[in-house]
Amino acid sequence: MKIDGVFCSHVHKKVCSLLPNWFSFPSGGQGCRSLAAGHPGYISHDKETSIKYVSHQHPNHPQLFSIVRQACVRSLSCEVCPGREGPIFFGDEQHGFVFSHTFFIKDSLARGFQRWYSIIAIMMDRIYLINSWPFLLGKIRGIIDELQGKALKVFEAEQFGCPQRAQRMNTAFTPFLHQRNGNAARSLTSLTSDDNLWACLHTSFAWLLKACGSRLTEKLLEGAPTEDTLVQMEKLADLEEESESWDNSEAEEEEKAPVVPDGAEGRELTKCPAESSLLSDCGNWQPRKLSVFKSLRHMRQVLGAPSFRMLAWHVLMGNQVIWKSRDADLVQSAFEVLRTMLPVGCVRIIPYSDQYEEAYRCNFLGLSPHVQIPSHVLSSEFAVVVEAHTAPRSSLHPVGCEDDQSLSKYEFVVTSGSPVAADRVGPTILNKMEAALSNQNLSVGVVDQCLVCLKEEWMNKVKVLFKFTKVDSRPKEDTQKLLSILGASEEDNVKLLKFWMTGLSKTYKSHLMSTVRSPTASEPRN
Repeated sequence: MKIDGVFCSHVHKKVCSLLPNWFSFPSGGQGCRSLAAGHPGYISHDKETSIKYVSHQHPNHPQLFSIVRQACVRSLSCEVCPGREGPIFFGDEQHGFVFSHTFFIKDSLARGFQRWYSIIAIMMDRIYLINSWPFLLGKIRGIIDELQGKALKVFEAEQFGCPQRAQRMNTAFTPFLHQRNGNAARSLTSLTSDDNLWACLHTSFAWLLKACGSRLTEKLLEGAPTEDTLVQMEKLADLEEESESWDNSEAEEEEKAPVVPDGAEGRELTKCPAESSLLSDCGNWQPRKLSVFKSLRHMRQVLGAPSFRMLAWHVLMGNQVIWKSRDADLVQSAFEVLRTMLPVGCVRIIPYSDQYEEAYRCNFLGLSPHVQIPSHVLSSEFAVVVEAHTAPRSSLHPVGCEDDQSLSKYEFVVTSGSPVAADRVGPTILNKMEAALSNQNLSVGVVDQCLVCLKEEWMNKVKVLFKFTKVDSRPKEDTQKLLSILGASEEDNVKLLKFWMTGLSKTYKSHLMSTVRSPTASEPRN
């Protein structure tokens, strides 16, 4: 970075500097220098990344010297934004791309009582610099405000002691250059009356370089985003819209409220209690206990293979899964494990409730022990109930079970109005999942990746079925042929595909619908 000739760089990837309008690298006078002759400069060590940030009068590397000098001259001459003060962008592939923010500093001895400066950031990566524009603009604007504030205090003090405007008006009309009385241009240290200015700017520029380099990261995308990713993005967008609507409603309420004296400060004061209450709530928040169920394999070991198979079958079919326990952490842990079996869009959870909730509201429901479940639900083939009874389980632990001391006081009973027969084939994905869980040669991490691949495989089948039935409206005979080709003609597989179809993202559905409705897409069909 550079101010008044001070330069701070980081491995030639990013360069930030602040230069005066009389910028010159050679040592011509006090106004053309920042550090005194022989000053070693400033250096900061980032132990985390083993990077050094160096500030000096000018860069020692000849190529970098030329790039920075050209950027500085252009930022204060030909590349000027309307009104002269503000941010601009310019550059090319050969000399780098420049973010420049021009501004003025008050100087009672200067022509027009101000001098122009420019803070610049140089990067060879144009896209990276453009994406960093909002971040750089906000942080550099803060540095500029601080510099201008310091200079304004010095300017007002000098004008109060010796007003220059009246003195100049009383001076004979002579060329401007002869009116300077030999006063050399002053450095920024003199204009702000801050002897530690360069050290402060070094730390500010070094932090800016580090923060700008770490705020954006590159990610390698190995393919199109998964349905889970799309659904998560849509949910995040919905939350942001809801938050914005709340903010807008609060703003409208503030506009309708009585005007408080000293408007802006009054509004800030009215907002403080709400913000402080939120902070206090966050401070009282305590993280949940360590997971009780550590994985699907762990749950299968605790419940036993037959009970787990029945529970997993109901989960995959989209039936309502009800857990009854007085330990809310136990229920939440169970749902966190079970939800990994389904696409994100198919999961609707009410973690813990004091009353029964209908199946259309949630397919995972946690209840306290005293809640009465309706009789029609208990006898329904579309629901499964897991009850955690307090009982000594020391003699009930399956052999090879993981460390589950937190579960030693529970006995789990799994019941349903439609128990899964032991000889029932079941959905294909369940059989493959159980094969992976029972294979002790596979680690938990490998099993998790297998489950991800299985879900993606069956979500692709869901997409084909959705396009075939909902978009193209093919007859049932063709649908049966398609299911046979997909290897999903069995009853359980068909039910699974129809349930998983509800988890498709809005983005995918709208894309298919818009493609079908467009004239270009309809022509081949005629």
